[in-house]
Formats: sequence, structure tokens, C-alpha cells
Amino acid sequence: MASTKDYRLLCLENPLLDIQAVGDQALLDKYGLKANDAILAEETHQGLFEDLLNNYDAKLIAGGAAQNTARGAQYILSPNSVVYLGGVGDDKYAAILHDAVKQAGLRVEYRVDAKEKTGRCGVVITGHNRSLCTELGAANHYDLEHLKKPDIWSLVENAEVFYIGGYHFTVCPPAIMELCKQAASANKPLILSLSAPFIPQFFKDPLDASAPYWDYVIGNEAEAEAYASSHDLGITDLKEIAKALANLPKANTQRRRVAIITHGTEPTLVAVQGEDEVKEFPVHELSKELLNDTNGAGDAFAGGFASGIVEGRSLAESIDRGQWLARLSIQELGPSYPFPKQTYQA
Repeated sequence: MASTKDYRLLCLENPLLDIQAVGDQALLDKYGLKANDAILAEETHQGLFEDLLNNYDAKLIAGGAAQNTARGAQYILSPNSVVYLGGVGDDKYAAILHDAVKQAGLRVEYRVDAKEKTGRCGVVITGHNRSLCTELGAANHYDLEHLKKPDIWSLVENAEVFYIGGYHFTVCPPAIMELCKQAASANKPLILSLSAPFIPQFFKDPLDASAPYWDYVIGNEAEAEAYASSHDLGITDLKEIAKALANLPKANTQRRRVAIITHGTEPTLVAVQGEDEVKEFPVHELSKELLNDTNGAGDAFAGGFASGIVEGRSLAESIDRGQWLARLSIQELGPSYPFPKQTYQA
């Protein structure tokens, strides 16, 4: 076992085993799925996961948004740089997940729940469409007790940067707040992803409780617009929303907050606390024939960006790393990164 000091970036969210395969309309009809949709699994969908594993050429990916980001950061960083926390079951899906993260070089410290299944996401690909069917399972039962275990908390204390995926606001806000306070007290950067529009819409209170501790906040245009609407900011211009996020009250005044809004192929917007100018960073161009799948592009951007923060790179280079990794990811199927590894060059 490597020492705790080897792990520089610590990530927290909801791990899932992504089981994705090319299917057809008959498979969609069998489970009552739509070609381009994302739903939570119900009783009628339980057979889907085994069906994909046993009867299709399924690709298994260590999924969940922040775990995608953790894999992305580890893709760029030196070995033993990233550790990821979340909850899994005690089952074959957890074993498969462990194998998947091992291949990615990612260290995980999962809370194991004997009563709940490992979270799974069945992904049925038909043409350019994908139908996502998710069962959160044990990922939905992570608790503060796991985070505070001495061996886990030592990883927290030795980490240099923290990354929190917004989906975890639906699971364990107390764990998020512990990481927030640790980051501020030790003057270590904390990066938060808004993750989805429904987080600022329906989990506004726990999100707002964490806001003073954000050193970096990342969201796409839909998430930024949802934040502005749910907080009655009365603005729709993305640059103004970025400035509003950057200038929220801050606990650790030794660091100026940076708000980052991605916008597909449009330039990435970056606002810094106390600065009037919102900078624009054009994305890395990619010809249409090379584009395979945009699913997970935002997670990849966050991973590349986080790698730059971990290594103390400039804000501009960290943004560039994010765009570089997102460009690589969208040429793959699903939230994946190419192997053999490619090396980032500014």
C-alpha cells in the first residue's frame, strides 16, 4: 500500500459501474426505454444489467461523474496521485468496479454496504443515441462515519486538493461540509462541480451551505442558468452569472474564487473574484468525423483542470488541460480516455 502522502487529489461522490453496449430498438422495447433518455431504474429494469453483461458486448467503465473526473486527473498525473471515496455493495459488481479502477490506476476507498447493491448504470447505445438507466444502490448510502475513519481521514489530511461532485449533495451533505472546512482551515484548494441543473434547483440549501468554501466552481451553461434562476439573480447572461458565482461570500480569503462555465463548442468562461473582466478560452477544435460521444466531456474537462491545480499550474494552463482531455474523451465511446496514454503538451 502506498503511503497516504502519495495521493494529492481526493475526490468524493457516487461511484457507479457503467455497463454500456450497442443495442437495438427491440432491447429498448423489452425494458420500456427511450432511445435518448436518462432515468432511475425501477423493478421492470432489473434484468437489464445482467442482459447487457451476458448477451451483449458490454464495455465496463468505472462511472459516476466524479469518478470519471478522478480517472481523468489520474490519466494526466503521475502514478498514485488520486484517491476517490464513495459507497459500493459487497457483490460482483463491486469486484468488477475494482478491476476497472485498477486498470485506470485510480485508488479507491469505498464504503462497503452489505445490504445494498453496487450502483449500476445500464447504457444502451443505438446510433448516436444513448439510453441511461441508473440504480444508485449503495452509492446512495455513503456516510460521515466512513469519511472520519482514521485511515480515510488521514488521506483527507494529506491531500493537497479536494474535488466534490455535486451529485453527492443528494447523499451526504455532512461529508461535503467536513471536506469544505478541512480545505479552508488548511488553505488547500477545493473544487466543486455543480454537476446537474437539478442540484441548484432542488438541493439549494446544502449547496449554499458549501458555497463559502468553493475555491473553484465548475458548471456548464444549463447548470449556471439553473443556479441563477433558483437564486433569483435576475440575470441570464453567462458572463454575469460567472461573475456572480465568483463574488459570493468566501470563508478562506487567502484564495480568490474562480468560477468556470463550459458551453459545449463555445468558449469556456472564467471569472475571478474581484475582477471585472470575464476571460474566454476557445475550446480545442475537433473535426466532426472524429467526434464519437460527448457523454462525460464535462467530467473529463474537470479532470484535466484538477490535474493542473494539483500541479500548481497557471489558471490558463489548467483550463487548457481540461479542454485537451475533454477533446480526447469525446473521441472515445462513453466517459473514457484513450490508451496507450497520450501526454499533455501545452
